Amino acid sequence: MNDSDESIIDEVLQGNTEQFALLIKRYEKPIFNLMYRLSGSTEDAADLTQETFLRAYDKLEQFRPGARFFSWLYTIGINLSRDWQRKYKPTQDLDETVLNQRAQSEYDNDRPDLLELKQDVEILHQCLTELPLDYREALILRFQRELQLKEVAEILNISLSGAKMRVRRGLEKLRVIMLEKGHE
Repeated sequence: MNDSDESIIDEVLQGNTEQFALLIKRYEKPIFNLMYRLSGSTEDAADLTQETFLRAYDKLEQFRPGARFFSWLYTIGINLSRDWQRKYKPTQDLDETVLNQRAQSEYDNDRPDLLELKQDVEILHQCLTELPLDYREALILRFQRELQLKEVAEILNISLSGAKMRVRRGLEKLRVIMLEKGHE
């Protein structure tokens, strides 16, 4: 049995709906990570991840054969996240997991290099949450997900030059935010 995304989608569209679970298993973690980076909350990220897969399932017949399912799914997730951001405009408080990680890192005196790295990651995450959503999305897709600019453009439904500009401006704004907070 071929387990490519396209063959799984064909099976689901032919009535073998249980096969959709394979796509969920394959992409749940990257979608959750995206949603966490965009929302800053594990609870909201879990809800947004579930909603992304529900919408993908409902719209599966709209998927174009030959396209990358992962990019299509990410686009659904990005759009859902944008709607959520507009509706709820969440506060960018540190969520409990990050606080627990911070508390744990304070006991990591044996590895000062590891403590410094954890602090740098926390600072970067906090600064990312202050970016406008368009720039945050582009930076997450480009650098966290390591997607090519062409894929970033496809997912965000913008031109390649638009994706390049959004990533460049996002990096510039991130640098300004970090400098304002006394970090470089």
